Amino acid sequence: MGTISDGAGALGENEQKDQALSLIQNAWDMALVRGCAPEQIATSAIFAAFADLIDIYGEDIVAQMATGLPTRVRRGEFSMREGDVN
Repeated sequence: MGTISDGAGALGENEQKDQALSLIQNAWDMALVRGCAPEQIATSAIFAAFADLIDIYGEDIVAQMATGLPTRVRRGEFSMREGDVN
């Protein structure tokens, strides 16, 4: 991964987040259409995200960030589905 900034400064932080999520969801949908399993897409996305974060912040800071993930997952911060899932 890497950093490419072509006009990112023209958007506010919330607009950048919204646009980035929309683009990632579109890429996810394209990968599904092309036959990739959702769990493989998810694993690849997490890998890419951590790799980029480590390039930006370094291993120690990203490791610290990751320690809070179990609590956030259990709190439902990343849940987008309603009802019970496996």
